This record gives sequence, structure tokens and C-alpha cells, in this order.
Amino acid sequence: MTGPGSYAAVDLGASSGRVMVGRVGPDSLELTEAHRFPNRPVRVPEGLRWDVLALYSGMLTGLGAAGPVDSVGIDSWAVDYGLLDADGALLGNPVHYRDTRTEGVAEKLWATLPATDLYARTGLQYAPFNTLYQLAAARSDAQFARAGRLLLIPDLLSYWLTGEQGTELTNASTTQLIDPRTRDWSYEVADRAGVDLGLFAPLRRPGDPAGLLRPEVLDETGLAGPVPVTAVGSHDTASAVAAVPADGERFAYICTGTWSLAGLELAAPVLTEESRAANFTNELGLDGTVRYLRNIMGLWLLQECLRAWDDPDLGGLLRDAATGPALRSVVDAQDTAFLAPGRMPERIAEACRVSGQPVPRTPAETTRCILDSLALAHRRAVADAQRLAGHPVDTVYVVGGGVRNDLLCQLTADACGLPVVAGPAEAAALGNVLVQARAHGRVGDLADMRRLLARTQPLARYAPRGDTARWAAAASRLATR
Repeated sequence: MTGPGSYAAVDLGASSGRVMVGRVGPDSLELTEAHRFPNRPVRVPEGLRWDVLALYSGMLTGLGAAGPVDSVGIDSWAVDYGLLDADGALLGNPVHYRDTRTEGVAEKLWATLPATDLYARTGLQYAPFNTLYQLAAARSDAQFARAGRLLLIPDLLSYWLTGEQGTELTNASTTQLIDPRTRDWSYEVADRAGVDLGLFAPLRRPGDPAGLLRPEVLDETGLAGPVPVTAVGSHDTASAVAAVPADGERFAYICTGTWSLAGLELAAPVLTEESRAANFTNELGLDGTVRYLRNIMGLWLLQECLRAWDDPDLGGLLRDAATGPALRSVVDAQDTAFLAPGRMPERIAEACRVSGQPVPRTPAETTRCILDSLALAHRRAVADAQRLAGHPVDTVYVVGGGVRNDLLCQLTADACGLPVVAGPAEAAALGNVLVQARAHGRVGDLADMRRLLARTQPLARYAPRGDTARWAAAASRLATR
């Protein structure tokens, strides 16, 4: 196949969505933004909900601005879903994973399906918002009783584009209903948890065809058909890890944004009790790989603080934070106490006060506390992953929005004691594009995709500054609290 191909990547994050257009040739990879739009959850009397209709509208506007494309792919955050009735109509706005409905649900489910058994069969870390716990919480709802189909968020939007239903595997692996060894549903877990797997559409793999844009969509976007939709790594982390520009296997990755996802790419899951106790997850990636990683609260901590401070100049804030004392105060960036929105500066200050540390008094001090804390969490995750998987690494690759934060990248190199390669920033969109391009014959296997990324994308490198003893001491102090 000659000449570059053009692919639209719909990439939906927890705070914004975008339609990016990637042009892929034998030795070229260019990404441009067609349209960006906000993703603002809405709090209604029954709880926190996603405004999925606004997301769909933003996606259509973006596809209209994208121009002629050879394919469309969709990726988004994980675990959340929409319910359809027997006629295929949406039964209400999807529940937001930060909604409080799953509080205490996991403990009740573990009485029937112990956490040790659950991990041995699915390899998924504990998070209170996992789809399995959401389903347990929804079981008594009238809306759930009417549901004939459950579609994860990217699959729901794909269905609206094409009229065809499917469940993409990398995202399905975050539901806690997939066996990472067979890469299929865990029928035993579903049976013991009382989940009807008939609610889910058939599984799809990255690269599978997902239908053609409906005539009504072509009319609204101005695209000339036929335009196929291609299943990609529809969990945005799966797409982002596919876009890690690594050479070989001795690397760790940190996908940064609202969350930090830090870990390794493996050939097989790690299902030991020690791994469960360390709260590592085994999610599925491209080409038979396993994303062995830990969820860290991520730049959500800073985003919420910026919102509380009425969005000050971030560049100036980071410059001030860089001049402050290192490791003066740190918090546990995995603590679910920071999961809910609101009053983040006060909650961070309280965590420091309770642990006997200096309380951050200014936005710059709070920002430095957050970034030091994230770097420490990155250090722990990278070190623990290597130990638990028996998989040593030489380099840490940072991808996603956090690559624009020079201070965070440098602190991560310092904390890990390893060189950091930062970039690309739009890793999820690039991984999305490259899976489409591969499905259409314009790029080769995963290694070929990564070589193309390394040749074409701007990357920054950070060397550790050698003060590893101080970071080790801070990590030890945090672990004993």
C-alpha cells in the first residue's frame, strides 16, 4: 500500500475529549488536533453522571472537522458503561466512577467471592470503582432490571456511530470479569458474583472491524462513505502503552495524566498473593501482552488544587515549586482518601498535619508536595513491579500529558534512579492511530510501531541526579505511616 493513510482517533479523557487525525506513511507519523471539547461530569440528585450525549456531540463535531479519513477508532477511560434496553436505547447517563454508590460494596462481595480468589482468577487490582463492584451496586436498581445490553463507554459510542455492538478486550480486562490467562471471560467469577455475561456484546480484539459509519453520521459529519470504524486498544492506557517508543523489553512505563499508571509490559500475568497484596493489576494489551501496573492518583491531585485556586498560571507555579525544598512533605498518592473531588488543598494539608510533617501553606508548597509524592509513588511502583515480576528494567518511559511537566519528569528520574525518556504527550491518540494503520496494512507489528514512534516523535531525556539515599529514606518514612 503506497502513500500515507489518514486515521481519526477519538480520545476521551476524564476531563476532556479530542478528535486527533494521524497521517501514517512508511517513515512518517504526524498527528494534528481536529477538535477538543470538555468532559464535565454532572451531579444530579441520584449521583455523579457522565454527560455522554455531550461527548457524542463533541465527537461528531470533531469527525466533521477531521476531513476525509480511512478509519475511525475510539479510546476512553475504563470501567464505566451505559445500559441499553431491549430496543437498543440508552437507559440514562452512565454513572461516573467517582460516584459514591460503590462504597462498602467490595467487602460485601468478598463474602461470596474472597479477594484472594478474585485476584487469582482475574489478576485485577482492588479499586472501589471496578466494573464488577459497580454491577453489584446496581443490581437492585430499576434501570438495571430493564437492561438488555451493557456497553463500555468506547463501545457505546462506537455503537452509536455504526449500529453494531461489541466489547473490546483491553477495556473488558478492566471489568474484573476477564481471565488474563485465557484472554476470555472468567465464567466462574461471573457465576459466583451473580453477573449475567449475556449483558455483554461479543468480545473484539484491537484491529478488528467494528462496523461502518451509519448514513446519518456521514450526513452530519460531511464524511464520504464508506468509513470503517476499527476496534483499537479502547482502554486509553492500552493505546498509550502501545505508543511507548521503547526498544526491547527492559523498560518500565508511566502513563501520566489524571491518573498515573506505572508498570511493565509482560508476556504473562503475575497472579501471586504477593502481587495482590501490592495491589498490582494485570490488564490486557496488544498482541498478547499484559499491562502489569499500579494505579496512582496522578495529576488529579494537582488538577483539583488548580481548580480550587481558580486556575492560576501553571508555569509560574511549577517554577516556584522547583525552587522549594525537596521532600519537605509528602502524602500517599495511592490513598483513596484523595479520590473524590473538592477541597484538595485542605485535604493534602490535613494529611501532612496528621502525619506530623510541615503543612504546605502556599500553592507552590502544595504543588511541590504533590509532585514529590507522585515521584515517590512512581519509584515504589517501578521497583515493586520489577521485584514481583522478576523483570529488571534499564529505562523508564513517561508518556501522556505529564511529559509536559518537566519538574515531574526530573523528579521521577531522581526518585527511580533511572533515566527517564518522556514522550509522546498524545500517546493514547498515537497508539489508537497506529492500531488503525496496522489493521489497514500501513505499519507492521508492535515493535515496528514503536520504532516509527522513536524516529518521528519529539522525546526528552532526564538523567537521575544521584540523591537516591534521600528518596529511599522518604519512601521508607511513607511506608511506615
